[in-house]
Order: sequence, then structure tokens, then C-alpha cells
Amino acid sequence: MPFRQALKGIIDKADKAWEEISYRAPQPVPSYNKPPPPPIPTSSKPPVAYQEQHSQPQIYWRPNLHPQVPVSSNFDHEQGQHGWGNNESQNYIDSPQNSFHSTQGDAVIVRALINHGHPDPAQKFTSARLSSLQTLSRPRGCLSARITAPVARGIWPAFWLLPKDPFKWPEDGEVDIMEAWNGDAVNHTCLHWGHFNGQDWNKHRVLETPIPNISSPVGVRYDFIWDEDETTGRGRLVWLIDGTPIMRAEKPPGTRKMSEFRILINIAVGGNVCQGNMPSDGCYVTVVRELAMWDAPPGGWNEFDRAWRFSKDGNTM
Repeated sequence: MPFRQALKGIIDKADKAWEEISYRAPQPVPSYNKPPPPPIPTSSKPPVAYQEQHSQPQIYWRPNLHPQVPVSSNFDHEQGQHGWGNNESQNYIDSPQNSFHSTQGDAVIVRALINHGHPDPAQKFTSARLSSLQTLSRPRGCLSARITAPVARGIWPAFWLLPKDPFKWPEDGEVDIMEAWNGDAVNHTCLHWGHFNGQDWNKHRVLETPIPNISSPVGVRYDFIWDEDETTGRGRLVWLIDGTPIMRAEKPPGTRKMSEFRILINIAVGGNVCQGNMPSDGCYVTVVRELAMWDAPPGGWNEFDRAWRFSKDGNTM
């Protein structure tokens, strides 16, 4: 073989070997401080334990709050002026003056409009009571929202849960996530599954949390976490305010499945809770942003036990 041809063959082999080295994927540097990763499963989906430990919570429902989308695409308007079991004075109506989406498309807004001098009694105290078409729909998850709530005498804003219709109140259960009563910047976290009498004294869990910035335009973040075994009906519930665990409660047996609960957003006027006080003329506004349902609480389910440990048991009434 001529010398020049042989030399070319050697050079070609060397070039090919260099190309293979140059394009080889870099090898990971071993870590001696962390345990090795679990073996790759045969399924494309990671094992549940590993997935829950390492994946971030994912949103499975978020309402469309575009300003041109009607509120009724996400919520039913519950209407009426019949006291709502609490001698309240507001007339809940379906009006764009009382409920609408923000122009930025990032919030649903509920307004109570107070006009003591209006000649029509049905128009003196108008408000909105929104009931979500979407239920929690899962045996465990996290509901979150950032809320700016009005604080004034005679005004009672609320962000809470009831089972979908038909239901029996209060035996089927009620979950209160954000409530401020009668001018106090105090949140009332509640779980109810009984009447307010001597026989049912132990069927309530209540915890009061002062929130000086409850009406701040930035809003306050509220999270409600539920984890239920639908076979037994038992489970655990945890409420958080701005990321801090506030209250915990075991899910009472016999109440409705958490997956069947829906969201309510409303502003009540007067009534027993407000001790008969009435607000002054004006506009009182609740703004709900970042409304979403998540498949896991903040930090994932591996953080749920920590939140449970650092929460307090609610008080009985």
C-alpha cells in the first residue's frame, strides 16, 4: 500500500474517533451528599411516591376571568331577599353592577351597593352571591385564592364552601375559609356540621385570626387543603393564611364528600352576625384573584404532615 494512502487512512480514523468524543453527552458528576435517584420505571409515569416528593403542585381548575366572559360562565347567581337564615337585609341579584370580572382579566369582583334612600326596597341593599359551577371534584387537593375583603360595620364578606345541590344544611357540612364580620379585621376560619344549639355544641370548629391588612389591595392568600378517604369518609383538613397553617380539623364522618363541595363568594348586609348593624351608604367590594384548585398543597403532599403538625385545633362554639 502506498505510504500516502496508508497515512490518509490513519488520519481518517483519528478524525472519526475525535468526533465521537466531541459529541458524546457529558457524564453527570457523582454526588456523595445525595442518595442516588430511583431506577427509571418501565412506565413513562414516575411512581406515585417519587412523583409527589419531587413534582410541583399543578392547577387542575382555574376560571376564565376575561372581562368579556360573563360571570355566569363560572358561577351561578343565587338570588333573593329573604334573610338567608340570618335576618340579613341584602337582595342578591344577577347584575353586572354587583358582580363582574376585572378589566385586567385577573379577578372576579363582588360588590354590595348600599343606598338607604332608594325608593325601591329591592334596590336599597343589593349584592351578589356566587356559587361555582365547578366542585372540588377530587378526594384531595388544595383550593387557593388571594382576596381583598371589605371591613365595615354591617358588612359580612365571605369565601366559603357548601356541598352541591341538593344538600341538607348543616348536617352535610360547611367550610368557611374567609369571613370578616361587622367592621373587625379578623378572619373567622370555621367548619360546621350541626345546628347552633346545646345538642350540637361539639359540631363546630372555629378559629379567629386578626389580619390588619385584610383590605389591602395586594390581598391576602388563603389556602384550604383537604385529604379524604372516600371509602371511610374520614380525612384531614387544614387552613392556611399567607402560607401559615392556621387551623386543622378532622373531616366529620357522615358529611358530604369533599369532592362534591362548591365555592361561594358573597357579601351579606346586616343580620344577626353583624348584630343588627347596617352599613353606611356606599360601595363595598370583595376582589378575588389567583382563584385555583391544585392537585397538591404548597410544597407538595410531603409538606402536608408538617402543615398539620403546626396547625391548631379549632375551638368549639
